Amino acid sequence: MFRIVEKELRVEFPRGHHLHSLIAQIPNCLGDAGAACRIADPDANWQQIHSVLKLVSDAPGNLKKLHFLFFPEASLPSRHLGDALEIVGEGFAPNSITAFGVDHLSLGDFCKVLQRYRQDNEELLASVLEDMDAGAPESIPVNWCAIAVKESDGKLRVFIEAKSHPFVGEETINPSHDLYRGKVFPLFRCLSTGFNFMCLICFDYVYRDLYQSNISEVIEKANELFFSTRQRLDLLAVLECNPKPEHPAFRDVLNGFYGEYLSYTPGVRDSVTLFCNSSSETSGGWVKKEHRFGASSVIMHRGHKVAHSSLREFSVDDFGGLPVCRLRFGEATRLYYFNLPLFHELDPRTTRVPLKIHSIFAPTDEGGWAPVDWEN
Repeated sequence: MFRIVEKELRVEFPRGHHLHSLIAQIPNCLGDAGAACRIADPDANWQQIHSVLKLVSDAPGNLKKLHFLFFPEASLPSRHLGDALEIVGEGFAPNSITAFGVDHLSLGDFCKVLQRYRQDNEELLASVLEDMDAGAPESIPVNWCAIAVKESDGKLRVFIEAKSHPFVGEETINPSHDLYRGKVFPLFRCLSTGFNFMCLICFDYVYRDLYQSNISEVIEKANELFFSTRQRLDLLAVLECNPKPEHPAFRDVLNGFYGEYLSYTPGVRDSVTLFCNSSSETSGGWVKKEHRFGASSVIMHRGHKVAHSSLREFSVDDFGGLPVCRLRFGEATRLYYFNLPLFHELDPRTTRVPLKIHSIFAPTDEGGWAPVDWEN
């Protein structure tokens, strides 16, 4: 069952000023390796992720203000997790959060990772050990993500969560291909500034069964926050390697999430939802010709009133009539750097657009990143 646990962070964001976020829409090349869907060329994936981490570490221009960095689902080779965390710990500024989608591990190996970082993952470790004691095979794959938080004093903390929704590998009669079901999902609370956020992995955003809906649990928890503390869920990030990023299932959930059709949802009304997908260059044995990756997006309640527009690198719309403002990016390999808007009703300059795109980077032939002139 989907269970949310609160994690308190010593992160001090600037008061009264928007936060900065970067979505790394990079390609993925997935192939089958035994029962798990593993990265076909781990070294190539790692080199691209390393180039993004180096760009952030070097922090040219206003990248020095970066607070959130998101990579797609299953993009970081698990064997390079330590290398990535070392770069974040040594090169990133304090008060920064980095979320990595990590490729599949067996449940047995995943348990070893949890034990390595057990200080911040006791609830998930206990859940995994309970499942293994109840007979869960150690060989089944786990789709997971790691969230690295560099706190205000420079301490690096590592939080882990496992995907709860099935994946394409389960479309087979072989039970060893079934995905492990994660049950514990952290809600991060930056108490000094009252900022709250969560990360989910792709279909965890839309998954439901006979007894529970994941997104309903998120809304109920956010409402509980609001009615007890007058705080909200400020940011919900969804890491994807999604060949159908605009599938009706996602659209329907967004409609309910922001629409307040069935209940009053003040805990999420002003949430910003980020969908971080892999780019159109994604490939793999299960990728079909008609699949379309990319279209990472930033979605807010329509009360933010961002005017519709269409430029070469992105567009702004309402996702076909939903009660939202959607900043929809393209399908190419890009880094998108933008700010997370403050609550619109708290800004006395009501004609000021609350969402700003600071930079868009494209890959270079030398393996780095260069700014794109997206205005012309």
